[in-house]
Amino acid sequence: MRAPIVFASLLLLVLTGISTGKADGIPELRLMSATEIKADRSGHFVTKASINGSDITVLVDTGATSVALSFEDAEDAGLRPAHLDYNVPVSTANGVTRAARVMIDTIEVGGVEVDDVDGMVLPEGALRGTLLGMSFLGRLESFRIEDGVLYLKD
Repeated sequence: MRAPIVFASLLLLVLTGISTGKADGIPELRLMSATEIKADRSGHFVTKASINGSDITVLVDTGATSVALSFEDAEDAGLRPAHLDYNVPVSTANGVTRAARVMIDTIEVGGVEVDDVDGMVLPEGALRGTLLGMSFLGRLESFRIEDGVLYLKD
């Protein structure tokens, strides 16, 4: 008996004219996605993320203002780090350095996806790995940590 309810809901969306900004005026239906990441033995949330279509290991860091990519991971994500302008002073665990601002087309973790994410690329050797910070997390519907599990929902 669930099918008529779903159909009625979809019909209501179409009839109310919800717009996505597409030229054809047809609404795009996007289902909410959610995923869970279990903490590793040291209590960190390490996972794979698709950044601009490249699989990159990330450390989820609620204390990081922005997504911070290592030079090497930025190369893998097609951000051309050798051609960026490193003019933004940033504090890291290794001290103060300069980073380059970038716009990341898409970041996806376990089906949870965010487009047009602000990020920073650090110079070669300044950062090992990539931090998935608040410029990604803050764009989600919600995120929470409970009993050693990080829950993400878009």
